[in-house]
Amino acid sequence: MPHTYVKRILDARVYDVAIETPIDEATLLSQRFGNRILLKREDLQAVFSFKLRGAYNKMQHLSEEQLAKGVIAASAGNHAQGLALAAMRMGVNAIIVMPRTTPQIKVDAVRSRGARVVLHGDTYDEASAHAQRMVEEKGLVYIHPYDDPDVIAGQGTIGMEILRQHNGPLDAVFVPVGGGGLLAGVAAYIKYVRPEIKVIGVEPEDAACLKVAMEKGRRVVLPQVGIFADGVAVAQIGKETFRVIRKTVDEVITVSTDEICAAIKDIFDDTRSIAEPAGATALAGLKKYVEQHQVSDQTLLAIDSGANTNFDRLRYISERTEIGEKREAILSVTIPERPGSFKKFCSMLGKRSITEFNYRYGDSKQAQIFVGVKIDGDGVDREELVSTLQQKGYPVVDLTENEMAKLHIRHMVGGHAPEQVEEELLYRFEFPERPGALLNFLTKLGQRWNISMFHYRNHGAAYGRVLVGLQAAKSDRKQVVAFLNKLHYSFVEETDNPAYQLFLKGNRS
Repeated sequence: MPHTYVKRILDARVYDVAIETPIDEATLLSQRFGNRILLKREDLQAVFSFKLRGAYNKMQHLSEEQLAKGVIAASAGNHAQGLALAAMRMGVNAIIVMPRTTPQIKVDAVRSRGARVVLHGDTYDEASAHAQRMVEEKGLVYIHPYDDPDVIAGQGTIGMEILRQHNGPLDAVFVPVGGGGLLAGVAAYIKYVRPEIKVIGVEPEDAACLKVAMEKGRRVVLPQVGIFADGVAVAQIGKETFRVIRKTVDEVITVSTDEICAAIKDIFDDTRSIAEPAGATALAGLKKYVEQHQVSDQTLLAIDSGANTNFDRLRYISERTEIGEKREAILSVTIPERPGSFKKFCSMLGKRSITEFNYRYGDSKQAQIFVGVKIDGDGVDREELVSTLQQKGYPVVDLTENEMAKLHIRHMVGGHAPEQVEEELLYRFEFPERPGALLNFLTKLGQRWNISMFHYRNHGAAYGRVLVGLQAAKSDRKQVVAFLNKLHYSFVEETDNPAYQLFLKGNRS
């Protein structure tokens, strides 16, 4: 069956708008994982995604009568940009129906290429249903983003390029999966030409429509789809794509949001480019495959499928990266409520770097702290850390896999101080960020005043930032300032800051 697509792929018209993207070696990743890891850079296309290949190839197969009617598509963004560019090059009117959740950068990019954008629904499937209604009402030609033989053939040119560009050993190719157009095209070509190469599909855990379909032997509609990796957020695998995939694909791997975020960072470290979540999904699967199968000295290739993401999403991605790499443990630890407890706890951690430290005075006996700690990425180190803390008498709850803790609680630890904190002075510090910097800061701060609030987060910057509450009367302010000046850290008093007064200060009347 794959041979029926090979001719379509060889005859595909894509290079009027697409380029033959390079294959880059991910040197740092290759060294880390003991395999040769390659990236097919589809993020370098004119629309920063592979999708223009399939869209343009489909447009080239339409009749003059069809083109005169105009075209329409539903898309989360990348197919939309590809179709908009194809339509603009061919002088055809295009309407794109996009979910309201589509990143603004993609909406703006589609509009800039002359297409009319209609925002409808929260998911691709809702947008697709609306587009179909517009087809019936206006007589437009629907260009499917993945479930069409000409679209599949256009995406399949990536598989053709991979084998042409890389003549040496190639053990496996990892392909992101949404509706399956890219995977079907790539798998059909590679399995026909070089059947010994494994082709592995990768999809998010919260949008795993292909994995479920493969397990059940039929297409299934997911009741709910996560939209973090919006480019592959599809509730049901395509009919034609599934027909091809089930006969050509060796394995399907699912990856978490944290693992995708970690892969985005990996791509940045090796290429200084920023992949969108869907664009990094295949690499996340490659890394998981290496860990699960313990492979080494192999040549593995992941398709970096796109780079269309909003800049403000990088904040969230960065926050989740360390956990995705299993390099950070998030813990709730109970320590004694007395001066010096923070310092003792940090000293007990030894050479481990603290990435986050949140605390608010609760009662006179126990302090509940929310702490992030750097760990090795093997999973064993986290278990050893928890075990060590428990042996030292610290009650511990491991929150590393707790979604609510990572999304919300870490930003909410605190609140108003109880009545026991009658007087409090608040200071914001900056100190050079280096291993042991937080412990050094606590050591210099000493035990003269009780710490009633503490917030620290390592953001990877040159300077660490800490917000500290000290139980001290305003009449002691001169003594406190004189003491803090001796620490030689930059600081600002924030006791009268309205944000503190409204949300953190105790004894509100």
